[in-house]
Amino acid sequence: MSFADEFKSAVTPRAALLVIGVLALQLLFIASYVGALHDPKPKDVAFGVVAPGPVAEQTADRLEKLPGAPLDPRVLKDEATARRQLMNRDIDGALLVDPRGTTDTLLVASGGGTALSRTLTDLVGKIDAEQKRTVTTDDVVPASAHDFNGLSSFYLVVGWCVGGYLCASILAISAGSRAANLSRAVIRLGTMALYSIVGGLGGAVIIGPILGALPGSVLGLWGLGALVIFGVGAITLALQALTGIVGIGLAVLLIVIGGNPSAGGAFPLPMLPPFWRAIGPWLPPGAGTWVARSIAYFEGNSITRALLVLSAWAVLGVVVTLALSARRRTPHSSSIDLSATRYRGIA
Repeated sequence: MSFADEFKSAVTPRAALLVIGVLALQLLFIASYVGALHDPKPKDVAFGVVAPGPVAEQTADRLEKLPGAPLDPRVLKDEATARRQLMNRDIDGALLVDPRGTTDTLLVASGGGTALSRTLTDLVGKIDAEQKRTVTTDDVVPASAHDFNGLSSFYLVVGWCVGGYLCASILAISAGSRAANLSRAVIRLGTMALYSIVGGLGGAVIIGPILGALPGSVLGLWGLGALVIFGVGAITLALQALTGIVGIGLAVLLIVIGGNPSAGGAFPLPMLPPFWRAIGPWLPPGAGTWVARSIAYFEGNSITRALLVLSAWAVLGVVVTLALSARRRTPHSSSIDLSATRYRGIA
């Protein structure tokens, strides 16, 4: 056989399409990560202003008119309200103005992302300097000393997501990209659930008691990890049930290319471009990172929506996987049906 014949035999249309698909994923990976993270700028950051009388409205109005609209200021009645809203994750910072003196206080929460708290400190410092004032920073919810740049929550969730789609992919590679029937689909989902429980616990123990990178409830992080892994694994199984082996690539597109740069890990959501900021909370990495930080630093506040998002991905993956698998028949069933048809024809 000539080389040309060997080439035609080896490079099938299906293989060529898969290579083109991988190239497309590579380019999308570069475009997504660089597009989301190359030029972070604060935009409409939820920001509180506390000051007596008309000074509060004047300060909020001045902050709202800053070039590029970095802040979305709202007047709060007192310092206690500002601290409570920071802990509830309703705002990302607050300025306490004292018109009787020349020093103001900036409240931040580096546990929600050190990049954002540093950005707010620099921004407010420049604004006060222009007014011949100074500012002191009070970190109300500080990040752990062992949580460099507040990235531990993000990397924990990324690890869980990787485990979810890799486990689902291995199940597909080892036993066929599509479950042969409903029973096989149930077995795969059951395997995915057991893997999620173990993987969630492992991540929570490593990030907490072993490394001391994150404070917060180990049980809470365990539950989150199990949900993240199962949700990602279930949706990967569903995509494989829909498209076969291509589903693995679609899972990478959804979780890695779309989800990771928009998760608010390296830079919190208010610092991301509009597209990534819009999709981040609705994808597993973003929802998982938000809940992980809330458990670690914010007493578990403001997690309902993110947990519903993760649950929705899990339920969608289970329903699609089971529905498509129920339509498939095992070879054994097919042979029985064929034999019966022949018997009726003879009769």
